[in-house]
Amino acid sequence: MSDTPPLHLAVALDGAGWHPAAWREQGARPGELFTAAYWADLVREAEAGLLDFATFEDALSLQSSRIEGPDDRTDQVRGRLDAVLTAARVAPLTRHLGLVPTAVVTHTEPFHLSKAIATLDHVSKGRAGVRVQISVRPQEYGHFGRRTLPPLTFRELRSVQGQSAVSELFDEAADHVEVLRRLWDSWEDDAEIRDAATGRFIDRDKLHYIDFEGPHFSVKGPSITPRPPQGQPLVTALAHQTIPYRLVARSADIGYVTPHSAAHTRAIVEEIRTEQEAAGRAGDPLHVFGDVVVLVDEEPGRAAERLAALDALAGEPYASDAEIFAGTPAALADLLTDWQAAGLTGYRLRPAVLGHDLRGITRGLVPELQRRGAFRTAYTATTLRGHLGLDAHPANRYATA
Repeated sequence: MSDTPPLHLAVALDGAGWHPAAWREQGARPGELFTAAYWADLVREAEAGLLDFATFEDALSLQSSRIEGPDDRTDQVRGRLDAVLTAARVAPLTRHLGLVPTAVVTHTEPFHLSKAIATLDHVSKGRAGVRVQISVRPQEYGHFGRRTLPPLTFRELRSVQGQSAVSELFDEAADHVEVLRRLWDSWEDDAEIRDAATGRFIDRDKLHYIDFEGPHFSVKGPSITPRPPQGQPLVTALAHQTIPYRLVARSADIGYVTPHSAAHTRAIVEEIRTEQEAAGRAGDPLHVFGDVVVLVDEEPGRAAERLAALDALAGEPYASDAEIFAGTPAALADLLTDWQAAGLTGYRLRPAVLGHDLRGITRGLVPELQRRGAFRTAYTATTLRGHLGLDAHPANRYATA
């Protein structure tokens, strides 16, 4: 046992798993990827492992290895269900697990997203969050026709011009989050009277215009959906470098980062905390989770063998923005606790093959962490904010005394 706070664990759900050849491994259930039963089984397994939450990947174009357009590959999973709708479908099948769908805010109106996530929070009784994501894929711009973006390669994205364009998109995302948060507060908690005897369903004085005016949005409000059970559902974002680190520091409750060593972890966390202070949020709780792709097997060497076999099926070694771990639950627990000491508060684990490695997390890693006193042995809260030790129900910014 140690005085170190217990880790938080989330799982990132995407298709058959994060390895491109995952759908070809035995037990992957490729024929069921677009069924409710498949996703129901995944969230039940995650909840059985006492995980904090699950994220659901999404995009507005088909998966591709090329940022500038489709790669025309037919040997990898293509297509996804809508993340918000999937989370809402499986919410009643769980009682504790947080549900965090991805939303591409570049092409999504904040009013629409605010009521979708508020609805998810009502359906799940306080377990909703959202992962906000920008879009730099030209084919996604073509779906909407409201703006254009020239094709950019990965190298061009790193240029001064590319970074300027990306910075503008992240500024827009920050405004998007601000509108979400204001709309969630636009109904006071007791705005609904529901008094049949007097015929008063709502107190109109407790609904508020948000009157947001900015360079990207002009939103009057109020929402059409009552304030969510959590007051403020969780806002999360994935970040790889300084510009997205600023979005995390300004706007998020959780930032997912992709370190590759303890020293790298320490540098990332220090940069985010510096940006958080610069944004005037030094006193606000902000979780920093590390993303890790995982292949987990009890038998030493077995996970590495599986990775090699998957790479052979894919025709090339798997590469990821995140660290790729292949080993035993004990070795993974060593890595997680080592990087925790460098400043992380939790992890979002990406199972390489969901049909195999999700159970490796819930039935291998979790018991190992529990033996070390590093992870919960039971849920002690019923909301996502509660799992993460955040203010259970933040005050409404528009409420009067």
